[in-house]
Amino acid sequence: MNSYDLSPLFRSTVGFDRISRLIDSAYKVDERAVGYPPYNIAKLSEDQYEITMAVAGFKLSELNVVAEQNTLTVTGANAEKEDAAKQFLHRGIATRSFERKFSIADHVKVVDAQLNDGLLTLKLVREVPEASKPKKIAINDGASVMEGKKAA
Repeated sequence: MNSYDLSPLFRSTVGFDRISRLIDSAYKVDERAVGYPPYNIAKLSEDQYEITMAVAGFKLSELNVVAEQNTLTVTGANAEKEDAAKQFLHRGIATRSFERKFSIADHVKVVDAQLNDGLLTLKLVREVPEASKPKKIAINDGASVMEGKKAA
């Protein structure tokens, strides 16, 4: 794998170190964990998203969802002990523990989490505060400004 040095890009910037961390974390991917558990990310509307994860075999008490800063972490720890009397001829249902991390944008919050039929569904909503929303600035023409000075 190639390694890229991005330090020249950050010589004249302040406060963009989060971008550097995101790029670094993108290159540090555990190849074994890439496909497990499988998940979908859907955009339901302009400000609503949904993450659905296939967590068959996990109980509600074995799953944990934590949203911290700009990271959403879903972990599953299967606490069931193997039945020693069972001898598997084929084992296709994964029951291993997992940790899946998602980078979420600023102002995105998890509002609901449900476990139904082996699918964990997380509902996310982007709630941008009024102070951060774009504001339209009125443009005045020079004539009205000049007339205001003459009248005064």
